[in-house]
Amino acid sequence: MREPHQIIRRPTVTEKGTALKEQNKYCFEVDRRANKIEVKRAVEALFNVKVAAVHTVAMRGRVKRLGRFAGRTPDWKKAIVTLKEGHSIEFFEGA
Repeated sequence: MREPHQIIRRPTVTEKGTALKEQNKYCFEVDRRANKIEVKRAVEALFNVKVAAVHTVAMRGRVKRLGRFAGRTPDWKKAIVTLKEGHSIEFFEGA
């Protein structure tokens, strides 16, 4: 079994993710091989909260250009985690 830090890579702070915070949902970039059960266990272990639901989305990498050279950013997986009522992650609450 993998460590929680290997499953949860980083939080994704975007405009849409900030709007989801009002519904008690938080977005993370996770390992592409991780499933919903592993993501749930990792979030509960790292942040000491109770998770109600996990939704995962496989994100395609984008084509980026630098002058005449084109390349791709890597594919990645996003997890939208819904917490149970009364729980929140202080990391996202700001300074």
